[in-house]
Amino acid sequence: MSLHQKKNFSFQHLESDLERLEKRLKKLTTPFLQPQQHRRILDLACGRADEAQILVNTLGGQTTQIIGADIRHNEIEEAQKRWANTRHAEAEFIVQDGTRLDESQLLGGDFDFLVMRHQNYWNGERTWEQIFDQGLHQLKESGHILITSYFDREHFLADQALKRLGAELINHDFNPHGTIVRDAPGKTVDRHIALYKIAQK
Repeated sequence: MSLHQKKNFSFQHLESDLERLEKRLKKLTTPFLQPQQHRRILDLACGRADEAQILVNTLGGQTTQIIGADIRHNEIEEAQKRWANTRHAEAEFIVQDGTRLDESQLLGGDFDFLVMRHQNYWNGERTWEQIFDQGLHQLKESGHILITSYFDREHFLADQALKRLGAELINHDFNPHGTIVRDAPGKTVDRHIALYKIAQK
């Protein structure tokens, strides 16, 4: 397979993965979302923001602000370029350490949704527990948390961590037939998707 063919192959998979993700998110979240004039979405570890438009389509209100944050400069630069001319939402992408969100002057809390697609809790539990905790503190009391996972074990660990930190699971979708990621056994794109809310005290 040529390099050009490989790029086309990856792009085709990305497009089909995003289409599948949008359908699953609508099914997962629609029963729990009330009509809302404006929604703020925080997408942590957003990378190139491949899923940003899907999040706006499925989680947004009549107007939507999405802020993507990632510690990787190159990915954030790519996200900024891709979203520079969007008219679908107010979008901003920033370089930010997820373990230190409370130090950012650009976030300000009061988010309706915290999203972490393909979080990597299994590969650094202490770091990701800090990211989860910092992220939860950016939410409104009525806010929701959405995560996806590549692995079964990864999802189990993330789920337990979120519950320890005060999140309550309200819906979960499992798809074992997603696109296979060949760098590790049992790894598939958006294998698990879970929706949480802040647990009532």
